[in-house]
Amino acid sequence: MSQSETRTRIKPVDELKEPILYRVVYINDHQTSMDFVVESLITHFNYTTETATQITVDIHKTGSAIVAVLPYEIAEHKGIEITMLARAHNYPLQIKLEPESTN
Repeated sequence: MSQSETRTRIKPVDELKEPILYRVVYINDHQTSMDFVVESLITHFNYTTETATQITVDIHKTGSAIVAVLPYEIAEHKGIEITMLARAHNYPLQIKLEPESTN
């Protein structure tokens, strides 16, 4: 009797895909103070005071603005963290995550 040897062929994965990025979008409301929004942009997204102020004005004028584009886990974490901080200050600030288009 002869013994047969079985070998499993494993095809290596050569191609790694970049993670899908998500837009972090602030939604305007009439109760959250502009100072709070500016401070959250400086603290959580490392914007300068001037840039954070301009983004806040854009949010106020247009109703919303993309404040960052990040991998999902980071975007979600920042969204939750800022929402909790807003609620602690009795602000109804809403933050939405949208997938970045892959076109």
